[in-house]
Amino acid sequence: MATDTLKSTSSADSATGGLRRLLLDNGALTALIVLVVAMSALSGDFLTTDNLLNVGVQAAVTAVLAFGVTFVIVSAGIDLSVGSVAALSATVLAWSATSHGVPVLIAVLLAVVTGIAAGLVNGFLIAYGKLPPFIATLAMLSVARGLSLVISEGSPIAFPDSVSHLGDTLGGWLPVPVLVMVVMGLLAAFVLARTYIGRSMYAIGGNEEAARLSGLRVKKQKLAIYALSGVFAAVAGVVLAARLSSAQPQAADGYELDAIAAVVIGGASLAGGTGKASGTLIGALILAVLRNGLNLLNVSAFWQQVVIGVVIALAVLLDTLRRKAGATPVAGASQGGKGRQAATYGLAAVVTVAIVGATSVLHNGSSSTANPKVGLSLSTLNNPFFVQIRSGAQAEAKKLGLDLTVTDAQNDASQQANQLQNFTSSSLGAIIVNPVDSDAASNSVKAAGKAKIPVIAVDRGVNKASVDALVASDNVAGGELAAKTIGEKLGGKGKIVILQGQAGTSAARERAQGFANGLKAYPGIQVVAQQPADFDRTKGLDVMSNLLQAHPDVQGVIAANDEMALGAIKALGSKAGKSVSVVGFDGTPDGLNAVKDGTLYASVAQQPSQLGKIAVDNALKALQGKKVEETIKVPVKVVTKENVAGFTG
Repeated sequence: MATDTLKSTSSADSATGGLRRLLLDNGALTALIVLVVAMSALSGDFLTTDNLLNVGVQAAVTAVLAFGVTFVIVSAGIDLSVGSVAALSATVLAWSATSHGVPVLIAVLLAVVTGIAAGLVNGFLIAYGKLPPFIATLAMLSVARGLSLVISEGSPIAFPDSVSHLGDTLGGWLPVPVLVMVVMGLLAAFVLARTYIGRSMYAIGGNEEAARLSGLRVKKQKLAIYALSGVFAAVAGVVLAARLSSAQPQAADGYELDAIAAVVIGGASLAGGTGKASGTLIGALILAVLRNGLNLLNVSAFWQQVVIGVVIALAVLLDTLRRKAGATPVAGASQGGKGRQAATYGLAAVVTVAIVGATSVLHNGSSSTANPKVGLSLSTLNNPFFVQIRSGAQAEAKKLGLDLTVTDAQNDASQQANQLQNFTSSSLGAIIVNPVDSDAASNSVKAAGKAKIPVIAVDRGVNKASVDALVASDNVAGGELAAKTIGEKLGGKGKIVILQGQAGTSAARERAQGFANGLKAYPGIQVVAQQPADFDRTKGLDVMSNLLQAHPDVQGVIAANDEMALGAIKALGSKAGKSVSVVGFDGTPDGLNAVKDGTLYASVAQQPSQLGKIAVDNALKALQGKKVEETIKVPVKVVTKENVAGFTG
């Protein structure tokens, strides 16, 4: 009897332990299943063919980058440069093919060689220069990004049509980026499991000194490992640029963190020695499903960052628990282990399909009588100007009874493309877009047009694509007004500096063009320096402080927005509004307060709340099939201390 009880208890413990081990060994897969089921339950727009393909497309670039980073992390290294290398490779391709007439095939090879060269430099600094991987790749992050900006002169470069097809679909339904992701994933899996260098990665990551004493040429292997990471970064950059139809010098900014997160979430250990391509793919899909689902649920982009941070922390915690529990390493599994793994994946797929299918039936059974839905994709919400556009749009949507979903692209053209894809695949009646870049938004706007969804552009237009209406003030004309204002204030003579916006954005280019046009009428005005401060107040303070060291006798400042102007005022101190006149742009609340105080001489105000309001009005008209004007201009106004009291914005 006691023996039977003991056997029964042992069996139960064994079953519990087996389940625990299964969950620990397949934590990322379990998390992906839970996420898919949860998003299917919470949003009826998630489980559609178009949206699931969107998830694949949105995961593609991160996954390809992450496959390369997997090699590095398995060997106990780190690569922070992959995002910048991706941007540099794409820029080299576009620059050589369009500006210098290099045949496209050779231009693609140049892009790949660029990635290899960057990887080899990383590997050389780490293996032979004895620099920590963190420092070496951090330096390459800055160098590659800087070279991308230098080559492109801060502006996007149109991609050759023959390469842009990488962003299209095969047979009208299979996205090419997904196909590239699968091919690169299979290649990564082959390298890790079937090649000498793959086995070397695990050996170096497990114990570098033991690997060296075993006869492994560790230094040469590290060169190859980082070169491989550069190749995958180059491919990811080409795919990303193809999606955007242009090489963006600021593209893939921060993607290195997503790539590392995907690898860690997928089960690799930052301590090295473990990791696999399938786990990395699952990690990239988890990040894509999270962002896609949270967009569909209208969760703030700021909260999305919080959620993703929590997921990464949980992934690392799971890795710690797995190692403490002695879970099976992911390297070099036996045939029996591979069979069990395949069975696990198969069972997971069956369970997921069953639960998601049931959820889909529930959604189909419920009727929707909600208000008309409109999506608003803003370039950023880290700037008061765009916050005011959102406020004006939200107030008007509430007044009209519209359900308005607002997303924040965080000045990332690729992220905005993802958001617009999500809007297109969900049940939205109309889309309002404030493009990060006018060229990069074109493919997404074309896709919305094919889906018969009206698109209204606000503040910035969309190139190479048709929109129902453009609601904007004229940035070039506004720049000319700013130049005229400073010219008249200084009596046509004096030294000034110009604080430019974020390199690569259309607003920065157009306002800079306006400044240049307007200053032609004042030959006595000397521009002693022009530097970008990225539309940011802190950077405006830092850049202006530096420029004052070289040009202490400056008499005027033109800033491409009020945030940079306010930073310049802080740097100028008591000089602001007295010996130095500062002109800003946008007419934000803080800017107008500075005008009242006299520290900011003037701001070229665009009435952003009106932009948001008018955009929503026209979106509703287009949704109802009513005729809308192609261009609706909201006038800009120079606001000074004399008229600021009567300005409402």
